[in-house]
Amino acid sequence: MLCSIFQRRKAGPFQLTKFWGGLIQANGAITQQNRSFYNTFKHLSAKDSLQPSEEKVGAFTRIIEAMGFTGPLKYSRWKIKVAALRMYTCCVEKTDYEEFFNRCQMPDTLNSWFLVAQLHVWMCLVRLKQEGRTGKYMCRYIVHCMWEDVEQRGKVMGINSTVLKEDLKRMVENFYAALFGYDEGILSDDHVLAAALWRNLFNRNCDDPRHLELLVEYVRKQVQHLDALSGEDLLLTGEVSWRPLVESNARSILKPLAPVYNDEGL
Repeated sequence: MLCSIFQRRKAGPFQLTKFWGGLIQANGAITQQNRSFYNTFKHLSAKDSLQPSEEKVGAFTRIIEAMGFTGPLKYSRWKIKVAALRMYTCCVEKTDYEEFFNRCQMPDTLNSWFLVAQLHVWMCLVRLKQEGRTGKYMCRYIVHCMWEDVEQRGKVMGINSTVLKEDLKRMVENFYAALFGYDEGILSDDHVLAAALWRNLFNRNCDDPRHLELLVEYVRKQVQHLDALSGEDLLLTGEVSWRPLVESNARSILKPLAPVYNDEGL
């Protein structure tokens, strides 16, 4: 049943503090070399990723947004919703889940799929928050698409509606807790980000620090990669590509080709 699949392990003592201080020297010894790239933010704009661009809005716009309505956006809502759906699709279809499961020794379950997809959705949200109010609107619709997808997958699996409802409620709570942890991690050093990945992606079940180092490196380079994308292209097309989980030169970054779109945003 989905209930057992989605059940998270009970919190145990934080086992990583002993080795993340010096990055363990045993069992495949993780050394400190080549880590300056991931610990310094001068190569990344991650610190700015959570700071939406300032937009001058009138008093009326502030009032209607305070009431829960959406004010005028840079592009039409229809175009933004199409782009948001496409971006979510990139998160779930352009990610090599099998490689994640094999290299990080994660069980091949629906819960593991969701945790990996959730990580990529979060990275897209971080990037879009730089695009002001329009980016925030797109963020909300991406999250909406994610829950619609998860619910449909549960129904296809034949999960009882009552059980599915409880599982979705638990997942929503875990999702927003994960967003908070990842946000703190991307704005801090590798120790904090590794702790967030250990709690949320690995469900506190990872004894090999090499897996955590791999995922910390992956997140840092993906955030850098997304920062290189044009905000206008993201809002109009939603096209996102992902760098490989493992690559020979993780420090290199090539500016991706600009996507092609027409006046309808397709």
